[in-house]
Amino acid sequence: MRPVTARAHGKVNLHLGVGEARADGYHELSTVFMAVDRPETVTLIPEPGAKVASGVVTSMRTTCHVSVPDEDLDTPKNLAWRAVNAICEGADVPSVRIEVDKTIPVAGGMAGGSADAAAAIKAAMGYLAQNGIEVVAEQVQDIAAELGADVPFALMGGIALGTDRGDALVPMMGRGEYWFAFLNPKVGLSTGQVFEHLDDMRFNNASLVPKMDTTLLSRALLSGDPVQVGAVMHNDLEVAALDLQPRLSALIRNAEMAGAIRAMVSGSGPTVAALCPDREAAHIVVDELTRSGDVEGFVAHGSASGATLL
Repeated sequence: MRPVTARAHGKVNLHLGVGEARADGYHELSTVFMAVDRPETVTLIPEPGAKVASGVVTSMRTTCHVSVPDEDLDTPKNLAWRAVNAICEGADVPSVRIEVDKTIPVAGGMAGGSADAAAAIKAAMGYLAQNGIEVVAEQVQDIAAELGADVPFALMGGIALGTDRGDALVPMMGRGEYWFAFLNPKVGLSTGQVFEHLDDMRFNNASLVPKMDTTLLSRALLSGDPVQVGAVMHNDLEVAALDLQPRLSALIRNAEMAGAIRAMVSGSGPTVAALCPDREAAHIVVDELTRSGDVEGFVAHGSASGATLL
């Protein structure tokens, strides 16, 4: 048995419209995802003879190439761990340990955990294929959606319109390359907290209505012009994230002063995605805003591929 490695990429929400809260606890979304070439790499290493109480995963080790979070990532609650066990459920195969190389900030609004899950799904499918077992596509999609709303897009990659919870996906056309400076101020923001705060703010401010129409962004993406795309980028969650973490406002303003076309909170934050005219401009933004040491930054561009075996 050979180790199996797969890779998936992070994302940026070029548009994120947030509708009403649903009975299942999620919100109705209208979002445009773009995968960016910031990878998460997952390797499954066979451990024949190892015994586990349930599933096939014996252990997990994450190597962070970004700031190390306070919480322990290497537990059965991890999406990658859960993904491998779900794909391999019922299969008579040797146990495995999981190795993860992480380049996306944890809880940073770029779907790093979802990318881990997508890469783990691909790796588990490759591992089963070594053992002559094929997983049907419908089962894979069901497992991805159960793991999290962003996991189906991490599997798919490219550019897509996401509706429902964000996991009902339709591919979108896009021309050109889009270069981003991603800036993580190393402050805490939980996804659930940001969504709840938006609900509270809307209760007290009738002007904070959901923006669900993505028509203008769709046209801008067809132009291949980052200036046109930047002009129509939007995130309903940004107002809540800025209210919870006011220092993000200065980070957005400074990124635009440093040369970004448009900077905004990525997903639920706290990472800021700054769309730039080109690669050189993106590196300048990162260099200027990380100089003080209290902001972590990197450059990535889209669109990138979905989850793939290596």
